[in-house]
Amino acid sequence: MFNWPWRAWMPLFITLLIQALVTMALLTLPVMAPVVAKANGISPTLVGVYVSLSYIGAILASLMSGATVIRFGPIRVSQLGLLVCALGLALCAVPWLPLMVVGAVLVGLGYGPMTPASSHLLARSTPPQQMSLVFSLKQTGVPLGGMLAGAVVPPLLLWVDWQASLLIVSALCVLCALLSQTQRNDLDSDRQPHQVLRWGNILQPIRLVFSHRALATLAICSFMFSVVQMSLMTYLVTYLHDELVFTLVGAGLAMTLTQFGGVIGRVLWGYVADRWVKPLRMLSLLAFTMSCTAGACAFFSPDTSPVWLYGVLGLFGATAIGWNGVYLSEVARQAPKGMASMATGGTLAVTFLGVVFGSPIIGWISNISGSYRSGFLALSALAMTCFALLTWLSRARRS
Repeated sequence: MFNWPWRAWMPLFITLLIQALVTMALLTLPVMAPVVAKANGISPTLVGVYVSLSYIGAILASLMSGATVIRFGPIRVSQLGLLVCALGLALCAVPWLPLMVVGAVLVGLGYGPMTPASSHLLARSTPPQQMSLVFSLKQTGVPLGGMLAGAVVPPLLLWVDWQASLLIVSALCVLCALLSQTQRNDLDSDRQPHQVLRWGNILQPIRLVFSHRALATLAICSFMFSVVQMSLMTYLVTYLHDELVFTLVGAGLAMTLTQFGGVIGRVLWGYVADRWVKPLRMLSLLAFTMSCTAGACAFFSPDTSPVWLYGVLGLFGATAIGWNGVYLSEVARQAPKGMASMATGGTLAVTFLGVVFGSPIIGWISNISGSYRSGFLALSALAMTCFALLTWLSRARRS
């Protein structure tokens, strides 16, 4: 399948590792939300505010990353992102809410530039005939990071307290930044140190997206998809622990299962969409399945069959976490010629907005109803709305 030398694998390996670690950093506090909330005397539903603050930072960083990557190189930008994530986690370990707020924003600022940086590097280093598969493999870094958070953080909490756990993950980010320095000269060889950083046109990608019907529809759907995805990753552990009497380790392993489903889905759905099912149709099918599995989660109980529960969570993860590759490829197809990167940046900002507003709203719905079941029903309704919009867009393009 790959006939290029080991040295050519290094950009994929290092971008995958970095993406997994920054995702783990982003999700570490949500995974330990029940413990942190109890220690600080706050509601665990406030973890949605943490995620929202993080993605405000991610939006700003992603919109400003284009010129920054060109000037400093993708590896240097990734290193800085890792260090900013590490600093953010360290501040979150201080049990004082103002510092935790600053820490959340810093984690997002570190997370935001990773996709633009890795795309720049992989587009330059990957043979054209292997581009789709390589990019799909790189995108699995997000669910892999979620798997690491779900599998590593709960056992850490049994060994040390929540603050030390945050500092350990922070140290891993620093270590990754140091290790990637060995590849910096080679992989940042095309950097342009004299590139002027112009951020005055920061809203231009957004204007492009909403001037085209197909791109605007896809962006709106990505807003809702991201609400479903991040709410699943943010609230699943707390839901299973608080309402279904799972141990924290057991709930973390269930989250790991959803992330594993996302890894498989990101590659599988892209393969299917390239060969048998048109991307828009594939996205609508994913939205429908997402809606059904989110609704099924609302009816879990302590007596639910483990086979049914884990089967639903695996499929939920495969769709709610696995939609991104098909979506990004369709954005590139719909973008005006030569403007795929700008269209991707604009839609990515809308996607992140879904996290900014969505997670706190789902947390608020769950809080006022007294159960996360209501939150999962709301997610089901959002996914069904996407199904309707994508079906409409698909039919409009055929007519």
